[in-house]
Amino acid sequence: MGWKNIFSHREKTETDVELQTEEIEEIAEPISKSGLFARLKQGLTKTREGFVGKVEQLVRGRKIDDELFEELEEILIQADVGVPTTMMLTERLRLRVSESKSTEGNQIQVWLKEEIVQLLQANNETLVLSDQKPAGIMVVGVNGAGKTTTIGKLAHRLSNEGAKVLLGAGDTFRAAAIEQLRVWADRVGVDIIAHNSGSDPAAVAFDTVAAARARDCNVFILDTAGRLQTKTNLMAELGKVHRVVIRELGRELDEVLLVVDATTGQNALSQAKLFSESVPLTGIVLTKLDGTAKGGIILALAHELKLPVKLIGVGETYTDLQDFDAKEFAQALFA
Repeated sequence: MGWKNIFSHREKTETDVELQTEEIEEIAEPISKSGLFARLKQGLTKTREGFVGKVEQLVRGRKIDDELFEELEEILIQADVGVPTTMMLTERLRLRVSESKSTEGNQIQVWLKEEIVQLLQANNETLVLSDQKPAGIMVVGVNGAGKTTTIGKLAHRLSNEGAKVLLGAGDTFRAAAIEQLRVWADRVGVDIIAHNSGSDPAAVAFDTVAAARARDCNVFILDTAGRLQTKTNLMAELGKVHRVVIRELGRELDEVLLVVDATTGQNALSQAKLFSESVPLTGIVLTKLDGTAKGGIILALAHELKLPVKLIGVGETYTDLQDFDAKEFAQALFA
């Protein structure tokens, strides 16, 4: 399988630079589809128990009435589905009740799963990389969301499929970020462009694109500073980095991915809205789904922003960064 076909199918603190061996799984052979689904299912355990489990308890032996819908709304909001998305889903469910004349509460769970699949499929896209060398990926997000880890795992995945990958250490504000990305580059066997801490991140971006072209790389992945989305001047700097990249590349980036931490709940939605004002986001990487019962944020992101969730992180190993598939996600969630 060529590297272009792979898309078909915790980030540490500043002082925690060293990657622990036990946290990274060396993959000699690809894991089967059933194995990947099992990992997804395991990774969604907390969300399944905190969200779907409560829905199951709610509808069991109940008749459909206004009180049931009120309790369902509360469950959805507690799972960080968000008020607008919760209202949309419950309205859709009320319409189904009206059309079917059903009074059995258990039917609500069946319909809810179908509505979730429909919502997520509306913006279900995989990563798209150009055949034109080099393809470019820019990764943005706040500190602690899992940017560097995501880049490392993605580099491993692409390299394993035969792509020549180059990393760009564009988070020059933190020396630890540069060193952590170096560790990842060494571990997965790819090159890296890095300047000294405090250097101009736009210069790193420029050199990364130039080096990717000179070295005939298939793809470069550019890290960026973990901006606080409330810092207007820093977000403006991020826009500058993006402009430098596309000017040197001569075209738009293939992907501008926002990495968000699922455990932050509704704050992830706020991050996505503000980052999208600085750079043209093409998709979201939702990390740490295995560490939260608030996986419902994925529904809010899909409904309110119309941005595709392209990758999800459900654990620490290389293969726990998975392509997002709406049907599989719903199947694992309701399993």
